[in-house]
Amino acid sequence: MKTAVITDSASYLDPKVAAQYKIKVLPITIIFGTTQYRTVLDITSREFLEKLAAADQLPTTAQVTMQQMQTAFDELSAAGYDEVICVNLSSGITSFYENLVAYSRTVTNIKVYPFDSKIASAGEADLALLAGSMALEGENAKTIMPRLVELRDSINVCLVVDSLDHLLRTGRISSTSAFVGNLLKIKPMLTFDDAGKIVPLEKARTMKQALAKILDRIDQTVTDSDSQMRVSIVNADNPKVSHEWVAAIKARFPNVAVSTYEISPAITVHTGEKAMGVVWDKDWEAL
Repeated sequence: MKTAVITDSASYLDPKVAAQYKIKVLPITIIFGTTQYRTVLDITSREFLEKLAAADQLPTTAQVTMQQMQTAFDELSAAGYDEVICVNLSSGITSFYENLVAYSRTVTNIKVYPFDSKIASAGEADLALLAGSMALEGENAKTIMPRLVELRDSINVCLVVDSLDHLLRTGRISSTSAFVGNLLKIKPMLTFDDAGKIVPLEKARTMKQALAKILDRIDQTVTDSDSQMRVSIVNADNPKVSHEWVAAIKARFPNVAVSTYEISPAITVHTGEKAMGVVWDKDWEAL
């Protein structure tokens, strides 16, 4: 039994890392006006941010199509794979997972296992890396899928945005939450709920205060868990703050594995620039 792994570019896996674990990353499309760009393939984070700053209107995104999925399935089948695990962007913010579940029933040349990450960015990346590493060791969906559930259930996330405007305009959070947040000039702290939807967590006046609250939340999780933890810091064009957060987390939790990611352009469309996020969960390498 030969098992492949697919994820989408919302995970923003480094191409070299994806290749190391033989993970196929399919691009989400960003649309500026009438021009389309496939994330990772056609546009870099820096190019995206420059276009975003110059744009009169916010860009939109288009999920991976079922035609793209079928092309990937055909390629994997031809390469000798018997099954494929698809680690997908949260069903709480896109209909892609539901569409894939329905479409997978029509696929005949390879067995398809859709998996709802119920998250994005580093959390999605950790899940894909766990699946990829296990597949390389000869494991198959029967043993990989339960481990993915175990890892997903351990994921905690806090996203801190500079403004709720983007999330409001793209329909990822309610207008009431956005209005209150911007009125008070706060740094809204958000998370993903059990259904994979973005919901308010708490409020902070500054990024420094937000980090202090996050450190306390991580401390509770690490204290309550016997498993080795991984903390991932993600940022949308906010490298200075990212470095500061990495240093603070390493100082507070010296034995915890730490990773850093940029937030994918496909997600930055919704969060806006300067967003910061922290994901902490069981270390996929330990699993």
